[in-house]
Amino acid sequence: MKKLLLYTAGIFLFLSSCADGQASKGDNFAVLPAPKAGEAVATFGGGCFWSMSEAMAELKGVDKVISGYAGGTTKNPTYREVCSDNTNHAETVQVYYDPKVISYDNLVEAFFSAHDPTTLNRQGPDEGTDYRSIAFYRNDAEKSTIETTIKKVNESKHYANPVVTQVVPFKVFYPAENYHQGYYRSHPDQPYILAVSEPKVIKFRKAMKAELKPGFAP
Repeated sequence: MKKLLLYTAGIFLFLSSCADGQASKGDNFAVLPAPKAGEAVATFGGGCFWSMSEAMAELKGVDKVISGYAGGTTKNPTYREVCSDNTNHAETVQVYYDPKVISYDNLVEAFFSAHDPTTLNRQGPDEGTDYRSIAFYRNDAEKSTIETTIKKVNESKHYANPVVTQVVPFKVFYPAENYHQGYYRSHPDQPYILAVSEPKVIKFRKAMKAELKPGFAP
């Protein structure tokens, strides 16, 4: 298992990583919903899906966010299989949103604000191809939006290193186990959530404050 080592007042604290998340609860997978009338769907991967799903769910116009796996070759993968780095899948979120309320451009901006897109196969303490930054497009317009946003991020010099996000056509998304859905909110006192996920969500809220639903102001 991957571990995160923190130094706090000279004391070593070992905290579970995203890969340790209650895998013993079994493989009861979430059901993939169909989009409602007028809804669009977008799919992104940016490290552990616990914080990414929470960040996207806080945006105005987003109806639901499903955590799952995409970008690999194994059909119907389990969490353990994905964490083994043998499936080539990334931890991913599928976002169901109303394009009349939030544009795809803003959604892509939110995605790049919700994680560090410059660390190859890594997000914070989580390392492996399953934690890579990856954006899936469903048409040429979405591909152009992602590439344009990457160019803007690089030109802004917000990060010392260039963006390494993979930009690939969407093929299939497999929903993750039920216990991963809404994990951030249902486990607020979990050590990894407190140490890793919560700071990312707080940073996201500051960056995307104009796009947040009421009650999620930074």
